[in-house]
Amino acid sequence: MATARMMSAASNTSASCLPHKRPFFSLSQKVPIFNSLCFNTTTKRVSKRLFSCKSIYNPDVRIKEEGQPETLDYRVYFLDSSGKKVSPWHGIPLHLGDGAFNYVVEIPKESSAKMEVATDEQFTPIKQDTKKGKLRYYPYNINWNYGLLPQTWEDPSLANAEVEGAFGDNDPVDVVEIGERRGKIGEILKIKPLAALAMIDEGELDWKIVAISLDDPRASLVNDIDDVEKHFPGTLTAIRDWFRDYKIPDGKPANKFGLGNKAANKDYALKVIMETNESWAKLVKRSIPAGELSLV
Repeated sequence: MATARMMSAASNTSASCLPHKRPFFSLSQKVPIFNSLCFNTTTKRVSKRLFSCKSIYNPDVRIKEEGQPETLDYRVYFLDSSGKKVSPWHGIPLHLGDGAFNYVVEIPKESSAKMEVATDEQFTPIKQDTKKGKLRYYPYNINWNYGLLPQTWEDPSLANAEVEGAFGDNDPVDVVEIGERRGKIGEILKIKPLAALAMIDEGELDWKIVAISLDDPRASLVNDIDDVEKHFPGTLTAIRDWFRDYKIPDGKPANKFGLGNKAANKDYALKVIMETNESWAKLVKRSIPAGELSLV
């Protein structure tokens, strides 16, 4: 029988998050998704596996694990204060104002299990990716926290003229968070984007937004790509090389990168976020066929 574990994030503080002016879309618009969620820095240990969440809005939210980690049945669900499941992809707001965004940790740094939001399952829980019925792992640990930007989508019907005409990979936009603290699966962090890498994976465009948690001690020092080079020297090259080469041990060719094989600056990263947020809004309004993607 599958086991279930929960973490409650009790909240007695409030945080203001106003809807952003267009082109960003929020849950206040008429799209078929959930109401705004709240996560809080206060956590209570209720099992051996602890998750913590950041304060976004006031209501309580719980993270519920079903099954055992590193099994085919393992899922991490997000529950609102009433106990209803909500989607970390569709139900968490993207934009927080003042250049900050929500980000969901899927893969903590210094780990190798390939965790991801299950975009084709109801409520899009986090699970471990599989191939031919077997759990997937990176050939070595990833050196940064890795996850997704909620309410973004890389449209597979849209060719990007700036990146070799590559089409989107049908997933939310990925984030590589370079802060010093190791995140937890399902954790929601407030981040600021710093740069963007245009990875091309088997012909599909798979953006990597390089960002830092606002809680990181060095967050105030980095605001754009040049600051990353100054305060985190070699990090952008290391991220590019890691994602370029990680498939090689499995006998596959290296991934490629557009935009001259270099990272783009913060403004470009914000443009990517804006455009993919617009694509997501069209998706959940059903202006674009969803295929097998879950919009719940």
